[in-house]
Amino acid sequence: MARKLDRRTLLRGLLGGVAVGVALPALEVFLNDNGTAYASGEGFPKRFGWWFYGNGSHSNKWNPALEGANYELSEELSPLADVKSDITVVSGLKVYQPNEVPHGTGPAALLTGRRLGVAGGDFSNSTFATATLDQMLADAFRGQTRFPSLEIAVERTDASLSYTGPGQVNPPEWSPAALFDRLFGVGFRAPGDDPVIDPRLALRRSVLDAVSEDANALKKRVSRFDQQRLDQHFTAVRDLEKQIARLEEDPPNYAACSKPMSPLDEYPDVEGRPQMSAISRVMSDMLAMSLACDQTRVFSYLFSKPVGNVLYPGAPLGHHQLTHDESGDQPQVTKIIQQIIAEYAYTLQALRAIPEGDETLLDHCLVMGFSDCSFGKSHAVDEYPVVLAGGASGRLKKGIHYRAPGANISKLGFTILGMMDAGVGEFGGDEGIVSEGLDGLEAV
Repeated sequence: MARKLDRRTLLRGLLGGVAVGVALPALEVFLNDNGTAYASGEGFPKRFGWWFYGNGSHSNKWNPALEGANYELSEELSPLADVKSDITVVSGLKVYQPNEVPHGTGPAALLTGRRLGVAGGDFSNSTFATATLDQMLADAFRGQTRFPSLEIAVERTDASLSYTGPGQVNPPEWSPAALFDRLFGVGFRAPGDDPVIDPRLALRRSVLDAVSEDANALKKRVSRFDQQRLDQHFTAVRDLEKQIARLEEDPPNYAACSKPMSPLDEYPDVEGRPQMSAISRVMSDMLAMSLACDQTRVFSYLFSKPVGNVLYPGAPLGHHQLTHDESGDQPQVTKIIQQIIAEYAYTLQALRAIPEGDETLLDHCLVMGFSDCSFGKSHAVDEYPVVLAGGASGRLKKGIHYRAPGANISKLGFTILGMMDAGVGEFGGDEGIVSEGLDGLEAV
């Protein structure tokens, strides 16, 4: 058997009397005998992200009838058939916080374990009380990647469910062209590329260093609100410094990492209907490659916003309006949910298409798909709709329907932090505080 080599091995030589080196892709000789980690003991990085859509589901059309591995996908989950072995349907979870803000209470409970920090009567006027799950994990990984996290939206919106703290929202990027420029424009380096550092970045770093002392002095003289704003600004500065440092280092040496096809400049509406599918698929492809290139390990993906009223193909009215106005069993709403879940399936397929050793990028991800309520018409927050995906590098039981009737939804957040190796003693507050997770969801 060939002797294992370190993944940082370079081809070295002399060119015109000058030493040169060429980086190598993730060859088998770098991996352990199972092909699941580098022989040096350094495994493929674990990634976390959530995939959200607004306006809920129908629990009687969403929840599978059977539990365990022999379940069949429900009517609304049927578009996930191709990735059934890679998902875990989680049902029965309940939000215990007062449902004061329809479409906002549920996400706050799931992502922070708490009530909304400021309940402004509707979602658009509310904020979260603490950092959300994605940002808790982004903070744990901070400095290890070019970007601490990515915030992506498919619907054209500045609404976000990603917070670094009270009032500190992370707006999503909804333009495919802008996201491409950010990820694969200036500053992107494929393995083996020579670094091309924008000299303006170094200058900007020097300027920021020079003003940091004055900035810290200013922080002592301003209000608590302004201190929070300054903290957010300083965090962004630190992230920029780390981004510059990452640009000056060797890029990660992943064989699957490459620059994807550039998206179109614009995706105009067609007969008043946004091109949600086309936009989501190009966004998903860019997200998958950014993870494959280890540009980030945390993402939030907002397919449609809470209370979003997107006019989908074939639908006579906007999504939110239909959830309240369509009578009976709401077949039009069901068709919309199936269209949305088909796009969730596409995102998972894009992650699964990228090999990492003997496994795939999806195997090394934990993706949480969810909505803002269960039954949209009543804004119910019991029987909360959640579909986990990926393997979390062997930590998540997948291919099952896991049911926990009445379990506090905070237990899912506690469990996810543990599976992502960012375990905490407790998670949430007030009605949502928990100190243990969901039994039987984690692979032993």
